[in-house]
Amino acid sequence: MLTAAFLGLVSAVMAIPAPAPVAEPTIPAAIVVRVPEPTAAPDLIERNIIDDVETYVEGIVSDVASSISSLVNSGILDFHGFPTGTAVEKTLGISDDDLDAQPTQVLNIPPYANWTDAGWSVRVHGNVYKLPNVSQDKIDDLANVFLIDTEVDELSDSGKAQARNLTRSIFVVQQDDESVTVDFVNNFQVADGSGVVSAKGGSQKIKLPYNTTEEGDFDTFVTLRNTSDSGGYLTPGNETSRVQAINLYAEGTNNNGNSTAYLVPTEGITIISDIDDILRVTKIYEPKEGLLNTFARAFTPWRNMPDIYANWSTSLPETHFHYLTTTPEQGTRNYMEFIYDTYPLGSFDTRPLNFSDVSATLAIRRFLLDKVFQTFPNRRFVLVADTSNSDVMKAYPALYKDYPGQVQCIFLRNTSATDEGDRFPYNTEGFKDIPQERYMFFKVPDDLRNLDIANGHCYNSSIKQNVTFDYQGLPFGLSDDDNAASGGVAPRLGTVAVGVVVGLLALLV
Repeated sequence: MLTAAFLGLVSAVMAIPAPAPVAEPTIPAAIVVRVPEPTAAPDLIERNIIDDVETYVEGIVSDVASSISSLVNSGILDFHGFPTGTAVEKTLGISDDDLDAQPTQVLNIPPYANWTDAGWSVRVHGNVYKLPNVSQDKIDDLANVFLIDTEVDELSDSGKAQARNLTRSIFVVQQDDESVTVDFVNNFQVADGSGVVSAKGGSQKIKLPYNTTEEGDFDTFVTLRNTSDSGGYLTPGNETSRVQAINLYAEGTNNNGNSTAYLVPTEGITIISDIDDILRVTKIYEPKEGLLNTFARAFTPWRNMPDIYANWSTSLPETHFHYLTTTPEQGTRNYMEFIYDTYPLGSFDTRPLNFSDVSATLAIRRFLLDKVFQTFPNRRFVLVADTSNSDVMKAYPALYKDYPGQVQCIFLRNTSATDEGDRFPYNTEGFKDIPQERYMFFKVPDDLRNLDIANGHCYNSSIKQNVTFDYQGLPFGLSDDDNAASGGVAPRLGTVAVGVVVGLLALLV
C-alpha cells in the first residue's frame, strides 16, 4: 500500500505544471537526508502539496533511507555500525582478566612514502587490538546479524569460514595508549610483471612518536635514514621514477603485523581506486546481496577488471597504485588479501576508528583523498570508482577543481546502466565545467582499453556519455538518460520530485 501511495504521489508531482522560469532551485548535496518526524499524513494532505510532499515522503522513510544512504555512501561494512573497546567486551560477555590473557595484535596497513629534504617520509598507520577468546556459537550468533534470509549454518564450508573470520575481526577490542615500534626490513620480493622494485637500503627500527589513540589507532609519518643494505642505498624520490618497496613489521606480534611500504617518487602517475563494485562484485546498492557478497561469498573480481589493471601496470610501469575503501579498519583484512591476490601491488587506505578530526568524521573519503593529494603535490592522479557512491560523485569532480593540473583522468563505472539492482540516482552536476577528455562514464572494463592516460586522453569517443549534469539514473524515465545528447544539459527535476523519488527508492530496496 505504501508503494502504491508513493506512486500516486510521484504522478501527482510530475503532473503539476512547471512554474515560470526563476532562479535555479538548489539540489541538496546529499541525496537522502534525515528530517524531523512529520505531522500526521492527513494534515499534510490538507495543506499545499507543493510545500509538503517532500517533507512527508522523506519523513516517513527517514530511518530506512538514512541507513541505506549510509550503506551506499560509506561502505557495506559500515551499514550496521561496529562496537569498539569496552562495548565489545560487554557484547561478548568477557572480563578484563579474560582479555589480558590474549596476545596483542596489530593491523599494519600498507603505507605510502614521499620524498622530503630529510629523506623518505613513510606514513605508518593501523590499529592495535586484542582478539577475545569467544566460542564459535557466540560468533555464529553475531555473524547471523549481518546475514539476510540465511544463517551461518546454511552456508557452504567456505562461506561459514568467511563469515566467522570476518565477524571475529569485527569484534576485537582496541588497545589505547600502546607504544608501537616497527622494523623496516629489506626483504621485499619483486613479483613478476610488477612495476615495483625492491628497496636497496633503509633497514632500521623506529619507535612511533605517539602512542595509540583511545580507539587503538596509530597514524603518523616517520623518516627513514638512508642506511646501507644489500650493497646499496634508498634512491632519492627526485632521482627515480620507479616505486620502491620495503617491508615493515610491528614488533611483538608474531608477524601478524607485517606490511609493505611503497616509496613513491616525487613525480609520476598515481591511480587511486575504489574497491566495491569497481574491483570486486559487491552490489553495495542491494543490502542483502552486498552483505552476502561480503560475509558469505568469496570476493570475486568485477568482470575482467584485473586485466585492465594488469595492463596499466605494464604499459605504465612507473605508476603507483593506491587502493581506498571507507570500510572500517576491522573489516579490511579480506579486502587487502583480495587486492594483493588479484590486482597490482600498492598502498592502502581505510576508514580509521579515530574520529577526533571533525572533517574526517563528516567526509572520510574526501579527508583521505586530500591527504594523498597534499602528500604528493607534483604527481598526477587517475581516479577510479562507480556512480553508486554519492561521496565519489561529489569528491572526484571537486578534486579536479581544487587541485588544478593534478587530476589526469576520472573513470566512473555507470552501475545503473548495467545493473538493474542499482536504483539509486547519481548527480553529475560537478562535471559540468570539466573537459570531456578528462573523464568518462563507462559500462564495462573493456571501455577503458587503448586510452592514452599518460597524456591525459581519458575519453573513449565510442562510449556514449549521456551526461545531463543533473540527477541521473532515476526510474520511470524521469531523468531521460537514454535520450540526452552527449554532454548536453537536460531540464532539472526540482527538489520536490527528487525527494519523492528517492523516498520511494529507499522503501523499495
